[in-house]
Amino acid sequence: MPSARPAAARAGPAAARADGANDGSHGMAQADRADRVSTAEAGDPGSGRRPAAGFLGVRGWGRDARGATAWRRGLLIAAAALLVGAVMAFHAEVPNSTGNLGSLLETFLPWVGLAVPVLLVPALLRRSATALLALLVPLVIWTDMFGGALTDKSGGAGDFTVVSHNVAAANEDPQGTVRMLEKSGAQIVALQELAGRPLRAYESGLADSYPYHAVEGTVGLWSKYPIGDVRVVDIKMGWTRAFRAEVGTPQGPVAVYVAHLPSVRLRAEGGFTVDQRGVSAQALGDAIEAEPVKKVLLLGDLNGTMNDRSLAPVTSQMRSAQGAAGDGFGFSWPATFPMARIDHIMSKGGLRPTDSRTLERDGSDHLAVAATYRYQ
Repeated sequence: MPSARPAAARAGPAAARADGANDGSHGMAQADRADRVSTAEAGDPGSGRRPAAGFLGVRGWGRDARGATAWRRGLLIAAAALLVGAVMAFHAEVPNSTGNLGSLLETFLPWVGLAVPVLLVPALLRRSATALLALLVPLVIWTDMFGGALTDKSGGAGDFTVVSHNVAAANEDPQGTVRMLEKSGAQIVALQELAGRPLRAYESGLADSYPYHAVEGTVGLWSKYPIGDVRVVDIKMGWTRAFRAEVGTPQGPVAVYVAHLPSVRLRAEGGFTVDQRGVSAQALGDAIEAEPVKKVLLLGDLNGTMNDRSLAPVTSQMRSAQGAAGDGFGFSWPATFPMARIDHIMSKGGLRPTDSRTLERDGSDHLAVAATYRYQ
């Protein structure tokens, strides 16, 4: 019987070669179709298909050229965002032992929040979902710490208005400062950095509007109400930059403290120098704590913000007018571009601030600060 060999075998070598060619063509066709499908899914403009959606359905936020997803990109940016949040949340833990870095940070603490929009730009450029979520941490912390300062907390009319102003020893226009102070409508005015000829200009210029005044060292107090029981407060500086006086307002006596705490310096060799200011703040805080009059006001240039730990002996027992009744941060220095509120009006006892604000710029490098109070 003839042998039953397969047809391909009977056809000989030529037929086998043809079948092999057909099989190869079929495989190549399948690979080509797979490549076209893959290209179309990747968003080839010629494919007619749109790329697959990435993070939260936003197109273009899928895998990058290296295959990293939106969750794997921008990890360094996310780490930086978390570090910013930690610095704000734990600013009190930053030590003062090296260059008083803690106090330096706390002086400009609200500005740390600028890191959020700065980091937002590379987070968007990197299309990093992780970085965007991490940026929520410092944003929430900043809002919790300072968001309230962005609202207007004023509470209507009050019983009297006070002003505090570092007039600057180098002020070349004391007459302009006098006009600004008179226009403020304040009943009580405290001035710092008084000396020499400018002092005489303030005494003569304010005499008509403020018949009562007291000057001790380089600080002074002017008032429409009688001033009595003036006593120097020793803030351990070697010369007088603080005193207290009793002002007889129509609603009763108020102890008014006028103070100018030591300046701070940022030195390459010594860092942020706050040691002397800390000593003076403690002495001032002790005097205010021992004050027998129940209603107390503090007006002055403290050379530090409410966040600065060095001022805790004072700030821990008094209420900031700006924090309670202001609109915004009320930055007062430097006058050309205010970055920190180092000029303060604070109170304790039965006095409620109803308004707090900064006044127009004059010849000083500080802005004057004003607050209105209501008796309780």
